[in-house]
Amino acid sequence: MYCLITESGETIYKVKGLSHDINLTFEDFENLLTKDVLIEKTQSKWFRKLSEGKINILDELYTLKVTDNKRKLVYDENNKLISTVPYIINFDKEIINK
Repeated sequence: MYCLITESGETIYKVKGLSHDINLTFEDFENLLTKDVLIEKTQSKWFRKLSEGKINILDELYTLKVTDNKRKLVYDENNKLISTVPYIINFDKEIINK
């Protein structure tokens, strides 16, 4: 996901899997930089059952949060995310800098 403000003041953001109809602000993204903060949004999602010839529209909860799936997160003394570093994996496939 990413968020930016253009020189003309327009906010542009992209979040994988989140509908473009859901409104997020730059402040929402800034808040996500605080440790253990998450944002929950509800969106309508279409589910199709071709075998039954049906399409169901259901509300789905979408949670935005910072994850450390790919890189180690580095926080300052105020629990603000300031950087990331790559994980170091040894020959036994163990993460040694977690």
